[in-house]
Amino acid sequence: MYKCMASFDGILIGLMVVLNGLLASKTGNTQSLIIIHGAGLLASVVLLIGSGTHLNRIKGLPYYLFTAGALGIFTVLFNNSSFLKLGATLTLCLNLLGQLFTSMIIDHFGLLGQQINKINFLKIIGVAIMVLGIIAMIFI
Repeated sequence: MYKCMASFDGILIGLMVVLNGLLASKTGNTQSLIIIHGAGLLASVVLLIGSGTHLNRIKGLPYYLFTAGALGIFTVLFNNSSFLKLGATLTLCLNLLGQLFTSMIIDHFGLLGQQINKINFLKIIGVAIMVLGIIAMIFI
């Protein structure tokens, strides 16, 4: 179930990058950020109301967890800018490569309270294959 959800998330991210990039090409980066995150806020409010969740669950959370929203702004900004120059495929490939490196470091060292999942030879081979594919996309 969760593997299907994660795969579907990849589909949504692919669509999001293209739609966000197209919006940025029509309105500019700053206006597109406002439109995108305004729509996201609206969708979040609908989900919050629909799920019956109460905001009192955020009491006592570490402050650094609230930086995720700011990271989302920069993610969209960088995706939009990259999309306009690199296209959807290369933007997503490089994005996934960055996610892969970051997540491997977080898993390997158990950062941010995550379970330790050490880097091994097979993971390195997988990353190397991905890097070779991206290099081929850039230079061929």
